[in-house]
Parts: sequence; C-alpha cells; structure tokens
Amino acid sequence: MTIPYLIGALIILVSLFFNRNKKLSYFLVSIFLIMQWFFTVYEYNHKNVEEFGYFVPNAIGILLLITVSIISIPTFYHSFIYFTKHNDSDKSKGIYLSAMVLLISALSLAYLANHIAVTWVFVELTTFSASALIYHRRNIRALEGTWKYIFVCSISITFVFIGILFLSIAVQEVGNVNLAYTALLRKANELNPFWLRLAFIFIFTGYTAKLSLVPMFTAGIDAKDKAPSPVGALMSSVLLNVGFLGIFRFYEIISQTSLLYWANHIILIEAFSSIFIATVYMVKVKNIKRMFAYSSMEHMGIVMLGLMAGGVGYYAAILHLIFHSLVKPGLFFQVGQVYRIFGSKSIYDVGNYFKYNLTGSMVILLAFISSTALPPSGMFISEFLVFRSLFEAHYIVVLIFVLFFLTIIIWAFGKNMFKLLFSPPVNFNEENVEKIKPIESLSQFILFGLVIYLGINPPQQMIDLINEAVKNLPL
Repeated sequence: MTIPYLIGALIILVSLFFNRNKKLSYFLVSIFLIMQWFFTVYEYNHKNVEEFGYFVPNAIGILLLITVSIISIPTFYHSFIYFTKHNDSDKSKGIYLSAMVLLISALSLAYLANHIAVTWVFVELTTFSASALIYHRRNIRALEGTWKYIFVCSISITFVFIGILFLSIAVQEVGNVNLAYTALLRKANELNPFWLRLAFIFIFTGYTAKLSLVPMFTAGIDAKDKAPSPVGALMSSVLLNVGFLGIFRFYEIISQTSLLYWANHIILIEAFSSIFIATVYMVKVKNIKRMFAYSSMEHMGIVMLGLMAGGVGYYAAILHLIFHSLVKPGLFFQVGQVYRIFGSKSIYDVGNYFKYNLTGSMVILLAFISSTALPPSGMFISEFLVFRSLFEAHYIVVLIFVLFFLTIIIWAFGKNMFKLLFSPPVNFNEENVEKIKPIESLSQFILFGLVIYLGINPPQQMIDLINEAVKNLPL
C-alpha cells in the first residue's frame, strides 16, 4: 500500500501546486485526507507485514502514523482559515498546500520505513517541504528562518549520513550488507563497537535538529516562530516525532550491545542540557510562539530521559510523545487567533483575552493545564511515569534538578498565559477587534479532550502497541 499511497500523494500535491481554484483545492485536500486515513487503517490491519522490502508497519510506526493522521485534519482546516485572513496569491496557496501534502506523506512513510537509508531520504524530504512552508509569508523574517532551518538541517542530515556510513562499515565486517532495522537487530551483537559508537554519535546528533534537542535545536525554534501557525503545529508535534523515531530505532540496535550504558549517558547529557536551556529561555522569552517552541524542547528532553531510564520509562516516553503531539498543535492553532486580534506575538502587546475571545480563552486555560502536565491531562500521567523510572533507575539527583527546572517552567508559562488572559493590553485599539467564531476553537477542545481521555482511560489497542514498540529494549 505504500507505493500506491506515495503515487497518490504525488498526484495530489502536483495538482495542488498548479491549481488556482478554491473549491478544487478543498476537494483535493479532502481526497488526500481520505487517502491518508485509508492508508493508516490499512497499515494498522497489516501490522508487521513487509512491503517492497523497505517498509514495515511496526507498532511504533503505526502509533506515529495514527497521530499524524489525526493532526492533519485540523491543520488543513486552520490553514484554510489562515488563507481567508491573508491576501495570499493563488500561487502561494498552491505551493503551501502542496508542500503540506509532501510533508505529511514524507512523515508517514518515514515512520514506516524499515531501512535506515530510506528513513534518511524521507527525513530529508521533510526538510524541503517544511522550508517551503516556513517561507510562505515571503518576507525578510521568513527568509531568515527558512535559511537557518535549511542550513542547520542540512548539516544535521549530513551527520546522519556519515553515521550511516560508519554503520555500513560495521555491517560489512560481519558479512551482511543489509541496513534494514530488522536485520541490524539480529546482527547487533556481532557489530564492531568502535564503528557503532561513531555511528550513534553522528546519527543521534543529526536527528536532534528534528527533535529540537541540544545541540541542533536553534533552527527548529526559529522556524516555529517564523512559520504560519498551522505549520508550527506540525513542526512542534509530528515533525519532532520523526526525529525521535530516527534515534529510537538506532537505540534499539545499541540496546542489544555492550554500548547501552555508554549510549544512555550520552542521552542523559543531551536531555538534561535541553531541559536546562529550555528553562532559561522560558523565563526570558516574550514571544508566545517561541515560548511554545521551547516548551516542546523541554518535553522532548523528558521523553529522552524516560527512554534513557528504562523500565516503565520506555512506555512513558512513547506515551508522552503521543500526548505532546496532540497538545502542542492546539496551542499553535490558538496563537493564530491571538495574532488576528492583537496583531502581535509579543506578550507585551496582548491581554484581556477573555474579553475579546471567550472560547479561545478557555482553550488557553486547557492548554496551560495540558502543556504543563497538570491533572487531569494525560501528560501528568506520562510525566509521572518518567519520574518514577528515573527514581527506580537511581537517578535521584537528576530527578531533583528536573523537578526544579519544571517548577520554574510552570511558573514562567503560567505568568505569560495569565498575562494574556487577564492583564489589560497596552496601547491597544479595541475598535477594530476581529470577532473569532467559537467553532474555530472546536479542534483544540477535541485535541485536549482526547489527551485527557487517553490518559484516564487508554484503549487496550494503544497500550498493546506501545508495549510492542518497546519489546526489543532490555528490561
């Protein structure tokens, strides 16, 4: 099904690129979403069935595929709202929609790729498509964010390529030229530790650009700020997931070798550093979208700490990743409404949001609870399990510092969100305030409600998929 899906996505994105008719754009996007969900259901029902030797819909891939399929619906919906509020040319709209189709389809196939080089190819496609989306506004700031994103991601993907070359040397030494993940798992114990160390360092460092972790986090922060809000929603959720997946699948291989303890220390340093840097910037930043981007950086650090700690942390890491993927788009969809009212992303220029957008204000309150992992959000449960795994793995000092950092983040996040909701804006003219339709906030309520429901009453199918996703990791 992967090849028909890829062909169908290419036909639709080319049609969108050249199309100049609004109704036809709606139709083509609807067809793509139907195809996306048909593909998702098909892959779920054909779990672990190899396709063309390069794709296997395993548990982690299916979980992330379902997530991107859920997020893609409100993303296109808010994209069309975005078009109605900006005087974009038909050509710009066509480029935007075709790039978004390419991004979603590239992510979908990257999740299912069973070959490390095939994953690399589709991750590179996400860079090209995301760059086109970041540059949508065609202004100097968008250009700056685009070039920075391309530059850093090009370096990072080169690092991943170098890591693959080192890995191929290790593979050739054992007489196996297959770089499929399943084959690498079987041969993991026979691979030369020297080449594996080099491969892990380069691959891990390279994928931090997508995962928004130290050291390659800067490009993602700027890109989420400069891009339209619906694009920021994708970049802060499902695009982060592909970075996690690239690291996770190679971590599975490392976990079968004597290098596991060493690799865990590398992850610990990166994750802890990322949470620390996110804390520092969250205290200082006044740009709302950048604040949300640093919040994503913090959560990805927590995800990696769960993966490093092991035990229940494996389950918690993937659960937290999924919940974050549902929460963060709601924040970016809502900040689009904030910008339409105040014409600014600066916390200094906004306030009294309850007065101007009552429904959106309720979204902000729910978003604050969800994003800071307070009950009843499902992220409270996943974070608690991560902390438990750190405690059980005897990382007590790390746990204490992380809790301290998260307390500061909750304070900084809450201070800015309550400023937005209740403090009066400075020098704001109320005469031409746009009235936001309550229906535009429905998707955010659905996403936050889904996180609460899945945290309290997770379906057995999701539990089984997460447990199967981590079955190759040591207890």
